[in-house]
Amino acid sequence: MAFDLKALRERARRIKIELIALSLAARDPRTPWFAKLIVAGCVAYALSPVDVIPDFIPVIGLVDDLVFIPIALALAVRFIPGEVLADCRDRAGAIAERRTSRVAAAVIIGCWVAFGALGIWLVLR
Repeated sequence: MAFDLKALRERARRIKIELIALSLAARDPRTPWFAKLIVAGCVAYALSPVDVIPDFIPVIGLVDDLVFIPIALALAVRFIPGEVLADCRDRAGAIAERRTSRVAAAVIIGCWVAFGALGIWLVLR
């Protein structure tokens, strides 16, 4: 089985656009409340430190993220009206094409490091 890096990058790009589209659809007033709830739950689960299988367990710790999140996203897509999803996918494509700012990333990372250092200093004090 060959490892195709180009196909993997393309898949990651499509997933990124789909996630952006879903976040836009979740804020659209034409989207039903239950679809918004599914998207919010999926995002909360993805960002939550509490998982069905903890991430620190090698390999299988990430399997729940690779299974549950796509299922939840597919379910949310089914409940979002087609015209809303098409509009949001178009807007998401434009957003995904924007260049990211390395300066902004450095500032955000710097803030997290500063908060971490402050927290450590407060604990050790």
